[in-house]
This record gives sequence, C-alpha cells and structure tokens, in this order.
Amino acid sequence: MPIEDKWKANMEKVAFMKRFPGLLNSWDSLTGKSVEAVIELKSKSGSAVVVFTDGSFIIVPPPSAEAYELGEALTAARQYLELKHPEAYAEHDRLVKKDKEAQKSARLSNILGAIRNNVDQIPELKDKLKALVKEWK
Repeated sequence: MPIEDKWKANMEKVAFMKRFPGLLNSWDSLTGKSVEAVIELKSKSGSAVVVFTDGSFIIVPPPSAEAYELGEALTAARQYLELKHPEAYAEHDRLVKKDKEAQKSARLSNILGAIRNNVDQIPELKDKLKALVKEWK
C-alpha cells in the first residue's frame, strides 16, 4: 500500500473525529448542560474532555482540538459516550484499524524500497538479509 494511502486513511480518520456526534466547539453550546465526567488528557497539560449527560462533550481548552487530543478524548470518554453514540464508535474503531493497517503497509513499502534502492550499493546486503531470514526460521 503506498504512503499516500496511509495519509488518506489518517485524514479520513481525523475528519471523522472532528465531526464525531456530540462534539461541541464553543462555550455557548454548554448552556443548560449537566456534566457527567471531566477527564484530564495526559497528552497536553491543562487539557481535558468534559462529558455531559446528554452524550455531548467538549475538549478544553476549546474551540479547536488537535487530532491527537480528539483521539485521546474519544478513548478516555468511551465509557460515557459509547452508549449514546455506538454507531460512531464502531465507525471510529473501523477508521483507527484502517489507519493502523495503512501505516503498517506504508512501513513495509518503505523498508522494501530502502532495500531495493541500496542493494546495488551495498553488495553484502543480500547475504545479510538471507542470514536474517534464516535466524527467523
């Protein structure tokens, strides 16, 4: 799988997280809501996901959470949000899996490309690879 597919899979995952059901992006949208949980995010000091009883949530400080914060927030708040957004979590899980598979494929492609690009300049590379494969058997 080409590297472009990895980036495409990641962009698709991030786009989905940014429109995840219940995600709030402004302080005005919190009016009248009851807080169910506040979970500190470890990836960025001072950030947290605030989960409301109606299944909505906000990442603070808002209004624009980074992709890594969204991913961590969805994982951290899953126990509160999944019952209210099961289809969204199923889709998120699918996209996370797709992204991981694309990342794995891109790494494999990079490794094989590096071998192909260096085999002529490093004659002993073939023998080292054969020895490595024998170690694994």
